[in-house]
Amino acid sequence: MPHIDTTAPFQPLPAREPEPPRLVGVEIEFMGPGARHAAQALAADLGGEVVEEDAHAFAVRGTALGDLAVELDLRFTHPQRHGKTLPLRIGPKAAAGLGWLVSGVVPRELIVPPLPVDRLAEVDRVLDVLRAAGARGRGATMFGSLGLHFNIEAPAADLRRITAVMVAFGLMESWLRQEIAAGRRHPERHLPPPYPDAFLHRITAPDYRPDQAGLIDDYLAANPTRDRGLDLLPLLLGLDPTRVRARLPYEKIAARPVFHYRLPQAHLGEAGWSIAPDWNRWVAVERLAADEERLAAAAKAYRTGGRARPAGDGLLDAALPAAPRQNRLLSLR
Repeated sequence: MPHIDTTAPFQPLPAREPEPPRLVGVEIEFMGPGARHAAQALAADLGGEVVEEDAHAFAVRGTALGDLAVELDLRFTHPQRHGKTLPLRIGPKAAAGLGWLVSGVVPRELIVPPLPVDRLAEVDRVLDVLRAAGARGRGATMFGSLGLHFNIEAPAADLRRITAVMVAFGLMESWLRQEIAAGRRHPERHLPPPYPDAFLHRITAPDYRPDQAGLIDDYLAANPTRDRGLDLLPLLLGLDPTRVRARLPYEKIAARPVFHYRLPQAHLGEAGWSIAPDWNRWVAVERLAADEERLAAAAKAYRTGGRARPAGDGLLDAALPAAPRQNRLLSLR
């Protein structure tokens, strides 16, 4: 396998013939300008028409990247969307007032529609526009993370591949967290909690091949929250909404056939910051998932040594200490 350089331009996802290229949506949180101001800045630079949904949510329709959206990242300020999933009903005027009240501490969120991987570099250009409009942020606020989320199109009908990606992420999560934290001050305080050890031990068993109901039940039992680095709730909700909502009636979830990768953090306050390194780290997860032999070896190493990971090709070498390249097991934690 070729070496994955997480600092290089956007790496492609592993392809399967005759599967069409998968698309990727991006969500980026920031502080600074309000949603209206940010949307107007995007329209002025990228073209498109600003359309107001409510006092704190705006679409920018018809840009070169498609229809963008900017909104305050608090569902109570957008009650028209969430209906019965809100534990407390609130009217439009109250929602608008609440938004103004919390706008100093609640992030705004840029939502980029699904794009081919070879167009993800254009998202960095959008970030330049937001910076020029006053957007800022360095990974977290006093109250939580400033998220960089990728919504990677998933093969919704292929439980085996979904399971493989979940397992690969679990095995690589320690490395991913180390990479995201590198050079940052106290980033762990605001990263989502990892998959529980008991859950990872269960899903790495060599005979773990759940049916749809089993996969959903196992995931919900261990992860009854969207607050995970790889959040599978949108994907599972699309597969069986009744089963998921029976367990999580009020959780903020929208059914989407995607892997919701929400571990990375956004740093719009840093000049030149790019989403490419975090994207390339996700590609490493997918490449491990696509390699059945190496995934099985990684799972065996984890279950045998508790905290070991396999090395020996470019996929994980960046995560491991320098050593002769051979088939070996090295610790990541």
